Amino acid sequence: MLPKGKLVIIGGAVDLGSSLSYNENISHPHYIKFFERGILKRMITESSKGEDSVVEVITTASKIPEIVGAEYIKSFNQLQVGNVNVLDIRSRDVASSPEVKERIKNADVVMFSGGDQLRLSAIFGGTELLKILKERYQNESFIIAGTSAGAAAASTNMIYRGNSSEALIKGEVQITGGLGFIDDVIIDTHFVQRGRMGRLFYAVASNPGMLGIGLGEDAGLLIKGNTMEAIGSGLTILVDGRYINETSIYDVEIGSPVSIDNLRVHVMSIFDKYDLHRHQLFINQAIRVEEDVYLKAKDKD
Repeated sequence: MLPKGKLVIIGGAVDLGSSLSYNENISHPHYIKFFERGILKRMITESSKGEDSVVEVITTASKIPEIVGAEYIKSFNQLQVGNVNVLDIRSRDVASSPEVKERIKNADVVMFSGGDQLRLSAIFGGTELLKILKERYQNESFIIAGTSAGAAAASTNMIYRGNSSEALIKGEVQITGGLGFIDDVIIDTHFVQRGRMGRLFYAVASNPGMLGIGLGEDAGLLIKGNTMEAIGSGLTILVDGRYINETSIYDVEIGSPVSIDNLRVHVMSIFDKYDLHRHQLFINQAIRVEEDVYLKAKDKD
């Protein structure tokens, strides 16, 4: 059964939450760059309650949750969304608390910030809180969103480590379990800017049944049922391993380079849609909708 909820995954912008040190000279209003491009606005439009939505921002992945949380509150407030709260959950005990579970039950939109995706899987994996999120996403008109680490952790399988320049060396890319909101895909973020193509190639070659999703900065996907729609100004790269003829990944030793024959790659930009069931890309659906409306009006004349 397809989920009744919607999933929004975003490639990230300036990921303050994963920085080892914080630069006080960073201009805070430019941190959430994708706000300016309309991704947050689209999320609120897709919510059944619109501007009246209750939004919970989970900053668990971030090392600077106070700053990140404040920026999200500011950005949502600029969209006339006033009921925005921050959940800075730092332990599994807190994740299982009655107060936190009640807030998740009452939210219309839950958004995971950027940072370290391993913190998300380690703190939320197997908790009642994660069960509530999955049940609401499956059965209700409910939105789960994640940016950067929050997007990478959204799938059942998750990349949590891997040097971009050495990614096609066996053993370099590390994969573990994610939060499991969507199956049969694996997601990487900051994709174009950090040169992570090799990481995704390796991840897909190790399991060709998964669709690789590489989200650039200020790029997002709105996933409803079997359809993924590109939102935001950035690019999304899809890597389809179903047509791989041969790979050396299972033969070579750890530390050796890997060969892959016949990976398929698609590039998505704003208004493009991808059918997860038919594995088909539809280019620039906004223009096609406008053309259909024009042709129908012309026929009536």
